Formats: sequence, structure tokens, C-alpha cells
Amino acid sequence: MSEASIRPATAHWPNNGLTRVPYALYDDQVVYERERERLFKGPTWNVLGLECEIPKPGDYKTSFLGDVPVVLVRGRDGTLKGFENRCAHRGALLCLERFGNAKAFTCVYHAWSYDHDGNLTGVAFQNGVKGQGGMPADFRRQDHGLRRLKVAALAGLVFGSFDAEVPPLEEYLGAEIVQRIRRVLPRPVKVLGYYTQTLRNNWKLYAENVRDPYHASILHLFFTTFRINRLSQKGGIIVDASGGHHVSYSMLDGKPDKNGGDRDYDAAKLRADDASIGLKEPGLLAGRDEFGDGITLQILSVFPNLVIQQVRNSLVVRQIVPKGVDRTDIVWTNYGFVDDDEELAALRLMQSNFVGPAGYISMEDGAVGAFVQRALPGTAAETSVVMMGGDGATSQESRATETSVRGFWKAYRNAMDI
Repeated sequence: MSEASIRPATAHWPNNGLTRVPYALYDDQVVYERERERLFKGPTWNVLGLECEIPKPGDYKTSFLGDVPVVLVRGRDGTLKGFENRCAHRGALLCLERFGNAKAFTCVYHAWSYDHDGNLTGVAFQNGVKGQGGMPADFRRQDHGLRRLKVAALAGLVFGSFDAEVPPLEEYLGAEIVQRIRRVLPRPVKVLGYYTQTLRNNWKLYAENVRDPYHASILHLFFTTFRINRLSQKGGIIVDASGGHHVSYSMLDGKPDKNGGDRDYDAAKLRADDASIGLKEPGLLAGRDEFGDGITLQILSVFPNLVIQQVRNSLVVRQIVPKGVDRTDIVWTNYGFVDDDEELAALRLMQSNFVGPAGYISMEDGAVGAFVQRALPGTAAETSVVMMGGDGATSQESRATETSVRGFWKAYRNAMDI
């Protein structure tokens, strides 16, 4: 597909700022195709999984880079490798299982086979049958390997890129984001479980949502009622120089706020202190300060498709997988650490009920994106308003802001050239 053919058709940014986002970006097929080329096949690092998911030589995991299916594999030499999950012959999916171990990868359609580097190593009946048919004499297997990924890992997280010129991973992330990733991945990891959530909305609505602290204690009444997260609590927003990566964090506040924060919630008429609401299992709100800094909630995003969550002791890697202009899959990987004691392991499993498609906290996120998507008809020339906390995209102490949402659009506009 040529560059000209994937230029936005209806999405025109109204000015050079970041506070007015065109609604057309969420439902334009031409924009979606441009995103595939510019973002997910461009010079970005996309999360693919965790190293612990493929510990032995030959172990593989199927994943996605944007909506492009890929395979992540541990080579015979122990290194991480990746390639497009599509046979070079007729384009069929090569690996059909989510996880496995393979000495080679063989397509079920016509039995073309590949090694762990994606090199074509076998073609069924390449020389024909009984001296007839087969591939031409000038056919060269080395010309028909799989499209490879550049692969890098940080703190057990594995990233991939189709762009050979992508900056080194730690340079791409920046020192502050690297430090925050290492904070929640400080030692060997074990996976506790997976689930996949399908959202009936454009992937960017979810990318905005996880960068939006403004909604957190308004939409998520569990947050506010049980004082897990309020904008009046101590915390802040970190936005990196590119705008695309962010961290929102807060510290637990179980007591009334003497500085007026609770009055602000009362004035906003939010359900914040309803004494009639309680928990049959108060242990759900227990926790350990396992990272030694008092932070009880941290949401970290890496442009374009990674979210890492800490809500108390619930730790999750979320992978955003676009599935079309109006559908997105979120792959949730709940994790703990190899050295967790039984009490902490049980607490993580209990607190996994905070989030996900039926979570006490984030169930609502699965609905509001669809509310926006359903309201898009007739808005092609209109824009949303993203003005909370100013018009910039920089770090702030206040979380009553949309600065990190504007940061996403800063990185997006640069990558998409719009």
C-alpha cells in the first residue's frame, strides 16, 4: 500500500495544539490503515509478552504487533527472536496455538517449514513428483523467509518492532519510564493468569482512558468510596518528552482530607462517603508496601500499546490489540514474583478482582469507550475538548488534569504526521 493511499480522508486536525481531538480519528478506515503502517509497523516498540512465558529453547508464544499476528520464540541459543505469523507461501497463519514448543514451524496448508530465525528450511515437493512439477529451478529458499522483528527485553518485558531503525529500547522509553518499569518488575516474574477483554470501540479510546486520571474517581465509584484513589491524594503525573509514555501514581489515604479534598468531592456530589456501603471481605483492601515507597496505585503506559498496572498488590501487564476501527482486544496478564510467599500470592489473586472486564474498579472502562463509539455518527467535523490542567503535555503534580492524554496525541501526531 502506498503512502498516498493511507493518508487520512476525513480526519483533519484543526490547529497545532493538543486540546481539540477530531472525532473522525476514531472511525476512519483510512486512518486505521495509516496507523498500521506508521505506528505499529513504524519506529515504535510494542509489547509482546514476558520472558518467563517462553523459558526454554524452542518455546514460542503467538502475539500481535498492532493487528499483525507475530510469533515470539526462544531460539536454540537462548536468545529471543520474532517474526510475522504468516507463511510466505500462501499467507496462512503459521502458528495456531497461543503457546508451545517447536523444533521447527510448519504450515498446515502446504507444509512449508521454517526455523527459529524465520528462515525457510523446507518446501514440500520442491523438486516435484516423478520428475514433474515442483518449484522453478531458480527458486531459492533464502528469498522466502518470514518477515522478522527486532526484539528487545527490559526487566523481563519483551518488545518487538518491524522497523530496523527503531531507537534502542531504553532510549525510546527514557530514563524515568525505565525506572518506573523496573519498579514494578524488580525480580523474576511468574504468570498468575490471563484473560482477554473485547471492547467495542477504537483502540485509541482505551489508550486515552488509561492516561486519564480525571475520570478515575468519577467513573469508578469503588475507587472513591473506599479511598483507593482520589484526586486529593498525594501523587502525580509523569509525561516523558515524547508525550507518548506516562505514569500516574498515588498513595493510599484512608483518613479524611484536612486540606479540603473531601469538601471538593462533596461539592461535586460524588458518592464518596456512603456509610451504608461496605465489604463482606475487608481483606480485599489489605496490602503490603512491597516496593517500599508508599505508592499504592501506579498506571504506566508506553506508546503505543502497553499498560502496566499496580493497584495495591495486583500487578498486570495489559497489551492493547487493535482489531478494526471499532473493536479492540485487551490482553491482561496477571503476574507476581517467583519468591512471593503464600500470603502475598493469595492477596494478588484476591485483588485481581479489582480490574478486568468484570472488575470492581475497571468494569466501567469497558463500557464508556463503547458509549463514545456509539455517539460518533454525525461528528466527522467536530472535536472533543481536552483542556483539563492546561494545554501542554508535561509532568504535573495535580492529577485533576488531562496532560497525559494530550501527551498521547502529541506522540500520535508526530508519528502520523497530521
